[in-house]
Amino acid sequence: MIELVKQSEATPASYPARPSGLSDAADALDPETVWARIESYIAHRFTTRVVVWILDGCGDWTVPLTPATITASERWNGEAWEAFPLPIGPWGYALTMEGQYRVTADVGGGTVPPAILEAYRRLAGYLADVPDRAGVSEYSVNMGGAIMESYKRNPAWAARAIELSGAADLLRPYRRT
Repeated sequence: MIELVKQSEATPASYPARPSGLSDAADALDPETVWARIESYIAHRFTTRVVVWILDGCGDWTVPLTPATITASERWNGEAWEAFPLPIGPWGYALTMEGQYRVTADVGGGTVPPAILEAYRRLAGYLADVPDRAGVSEYSVNMGGAIMESYKRNPAWAARAIELSGAADLLRPYRRT
């Protein structure tokens, strides 16, 4: 069985453009931060970057990110990495010899689908909502009489922003497997 020991993903030179239709507060967020959160949740990349995987064992292996173009494949010979052609198998690549492998690929490209752009809108809108209460999970203010305001938010709101914003539902078809 192949074990993924390490995945090293370079930061892309740029991320896709932010979608239109954002609120002023959502538009003011750093788009790289929002795209990075979305990409950490899905297996698709839309701007090119280099990714290196270190694998151990033998068996079938499928590239976990898409779209990917393999640029180098190597096998550890006990002293150094040496070029090794990746044999095609029925479920990706068939690494039939026990050992350690290093696979390098250019990952990313294509047009960002409308569902992912909408997920960006939802996530950015959620993260930008009421920035002065960003770290507050609950508060209430009574201004006397019938004027009262209360606010309650899940304490893990920032960590669960993709799910709580509704973006996760749109990202499901692009999710990591």
